[in-house]
Amino acid sequence: MTQQGVRWIADQVLALAPDAASRKAGSKLGAAGPWSEAGSSDEGTVWGLCKGSGSKPYRTVVDIADAAGPAYKCSCPSRKFPCKHALGLLLLWAGGDGTVPRGQAPDWAQQWIEGRRQRAQQKRTAGGSASGASADPQAARRRAEQRAERITAGATELEQRLTDLLRGGLAAAEQAEYGLWEETAARMVDAQAPGLAARVRELGAIPSSGPGWPVRLLEECALLHLLDQGWLRRERLPDGTAATVRSRVGLPGSPDGPPVRDHWLVLAQYDTSDGRLTTRRIWLYGATSQRTALLLSYGAAGRAPELALPVGLTFAAELSAYPGAGQLRAALGERFTAPAPAPVRPPGVSADQAAARYGEALRDDPWLDSFPVTLGRVIPTPAEDAWQLADADGDTALPLTPSAIARPGLWRLVALSGGAPVTVFGECGHRGFTPLTAWPRGTGEAVALC
Repeated sequence: MTQQGVRWIADQVLALAPDAASRKAGSKLGAAGPWSEAGSSDEGTVWGLCKGSGSKPYRTVVDIADAAGPAYKCSCPSRKFPCKHALGLLLLWAGGDGTVPRGQAPDWAQQWIEGRRQRAQQKRTAGGSASGASADPQAARRRAEQRAERITAGATELEQRLTDLLRGGLAAAEQAEYGLWEETAARMVDAQAPGLAARVRELGAIPSSGPGWPVRLLEECALLHLLDQGWLRRERLPDGTAATVRSRVGLPGSPDGPPVRDHWLVLAQYDTSDGRLTTRRIWLYGATSQRTALLLSYGAAGRAPELALPVGLTFAAELSAYPGAGQLRAALGERFTAPAPAPVRPPGVSADQAAARYGEALRDDPWLDSFPVTLGRVIPTPAEDAWQLADADGDTALPLTPSAIARPGLWRLVALSGGAPVTVFGECGHRGFTPLTAWPRGTGEAVALC
């Protein structure tokens, strides 16, 4: 089944799922059995009734054609977006076996679609002009100055604690309770420096974490000391480096780069959670600008972020960069087309070039854990108790990170390769390479690995 000449595949649908449980539940509903009165329209609407545990079936409708991405409506009580019924309906539609025929949308689906598009048109017409009263710039400046003073006090206190740790010897850190680190992190939260707090919590997990932990602890202490000093001496830093320090400390920033309009390929999408917040990272590649950009979206604990883009599809949009030397984060502006397949792949580099690019990125941001890169013509190969991506045309290889080896995506990558070279996008860092998406040799669609 196609929509305006666009065919979706199951992986693209499942990439919209908020979590693994939703993917599993949605896959079970991707068959015709529980569905009735399913249909689709040329305008980009898919609808259907799904049998549930109650007497009445759930009404599910999806707007696919919206340039802002798919939108969903379901009468089920789930708080996930999309819910398992929306995922199942899209999988049924993507199957293209005639179970979701073209037709006229029922009144309940048509009313939702028309109301949604009218609100979107009104929002575009308003152009954001109907905003509230403008904030007092002097009051905003005073708040910023007060927060900077708190962060300075926190950074100064943290420097003293690091000094005490090193004077007492790193061996003492192994006997210290984790509460010591948590208490220090809480002090950084009080100082309104969440970035410092997060790095302090990471320190607490290093002692007794395995062979070589003192070296790792010393390295992380050095990076934390560097960040402290960067904040305390930020007036002496170049503008780009100072912006990077502010971001790493935890100060919010606003995109200030000129909008870049391009056809953006969705390279990868994955979520991480710290128990309080779910962070979604979406990597994009500009077909014309050849720029790689990172979109961040957040959701409260237990809820997925709203922004979801299918891996392997492209869409026309404007992106604006955030400040900071070497920073790739961008803000998504106006979208002009819905995501659709296109024969776009990022150019690949060798393993040596990938490591060199990460090294170059560290000059601008010493606290960078990894850097996005696409490897061209590599083969997944076992190496003792680990795996690596070996250059098909050279003698170098990049080891995979332990987290990547533990993921099911590794076996998907191995199966895709079958011993032949593939193109792999991922993140290259000091722990190794984490593959996120792969393309087979020759032509073929992107395969998400996370």
